[in-house]
Amino acid sequence: MPLYRTKVSRVFWMTALVLGLAIVIGRSTAGSKSTERWAVAWASSQHGPYPSGNAAAGPELKFAFPDPRAGAHEQTFRLIVKPSMWGKRVRLRFSNAFGTKALTIDDVYVGLQSTGGNLVPGTNRPVTFEASRGAVTIEPGTQGYSAPVDLSFVKSAESADLLGRRLAISFHVVGSSGPMTWHSTALTTSYLSPPGGGTHGKEESDRAFPFSTASWFFLDAVDVMAPKDPIVVAALGDSITNGSLSTLNGDDRWEDVLAYRLHGAYGAHVSVVNSAIGGNQVIGPATYDMNDPYFGGPSALQRLERDVLSLSGLTTVVWLEGINDFGLGMPSPSAEAVIAGLREGVNRMRARGIRVIGGTLTTSLNGGTPAHASPETDAKRKAVNQFIRTGRLYDGVADFDAATLDPVTGMLRPEFIPGSTTGGPGDRIHPNRAGYQAMGYAVDVSLFARTAEKGPTQ
Repeated sequence: MPLYRTKVSRVFWMTALVLGLAIVIGRSTAGSKSTERWAVAWASSQHGPYPSGNAAAGPELKFAFPDPRAGAHEQTFRLIVKPSMWGKRVRLRFSNAFGTKALTIDDVYVGLQSTGGNLVPGTNRPVTFEASRGAVTIEPGTQGYSAPVDLSFVKSAESADLLGRRLAISFHVVGSSGPMTWHSTALTTSYLSPPGGGTHGKEESDRAFPFSTASWFFLDAVDVMAPKDPIVVAALGDSITNGSLSTLNGDDRWEDVLAYRLHGAYGAHVSVVNSAIGGNQVIGPATYDMNDPYFGGPSALQRLERDVLSLSGLTTVVWLEGINDFGLGMPSPSAEAVIAGLREGVNRMRARGIRVIGGTLTTSLNGGTPAHASPETDAKRKAVNQFIRTGRLYDGVADFDAATLDPVTGMLRPEFIPGSTTGGPGDRIHPNRAGYQAMGYAVDVSLFARTAEKGPTQ
């Protein structure tokens, strides 16, 4: 064969090979992008207008917010949140659910927390909204997402360098916010500038943030762009799921323990978020009045769409709730009424393709309010637990009651009672760190295997 024909032939086949590889790689890349999805990595259920609620372990905020009705005024928030799952791209969701006027925020940034309200140098990234605008206005009763933002410091979602790290999300309230939508008991320290202090979101130092808070305001979700089929779990409930009497900044609520175990079993693409509110009930109050707000927020059934079903990529809910219906309900409902509420909630979640794991109610005998402490409430609790265990409503059961009950006294086990947040003897209704750890280990991680691409690794 002549030399030139050999060269032409080689060039032809090499070109064909390169083009073929390009087509395959292009298809593979397109397929990879198409299988990515938004998944919630952190969430906080907003329960009412500040200062309604119980800001456990929270500092005095009268200097940061002199007039609760006026709310925040020309000041910057730096909220600290811990994503349960990491990704190179994130988006933020802000809520004005309980506002009475439009909320405008600007100068929004997201960076990696260093210490206190300080940021790791070079990680603070500006956040924009629709049409690349640097500000957004959120009408009363609504929520709004930011545009996606790339986090240059996230090299890989699986990076060990990100384990346990927290984001600092800063934003400035333009003018006066009016009544502020908030989550009172964050058990995580965040930072505030003084009223009239102006915009400081871009700054890496926390010098402009002299006030601290153990609550979250306006921000209610952080999403990450995740690979196809991550495990995304919401823990729905009341103060026992919210972590009352757990360690401040300790991340040792029962769902934090569960998240650690699920990451160990299924890898980095697992997210467990908190959708709990202290004082929350399944069916009560019948109506929520913003002019006279119940401290535990709207009932679980009333807030289910906003706080749970709207979460991105949700696959499973662990629901532990009902004791406050008996202890705080006016009047206290029957066990049958609470069971009917649980059934309604589970059916609504199932209709959206979400699996539900039922958590048995932990004891409040001789603890909490007089109604919580009564033998009558304990009898109702046992009836609800019998239904959860045997009613065949749920996709699985987490027996929190068995993990925490002292069978001799019918109360919480004595080592689970002293408080971990600020010390003290405890209230005999909320477990401490040791109790929450026992609860987190009472959940069978194999219950989540069907939502994973592969089973747990040993």
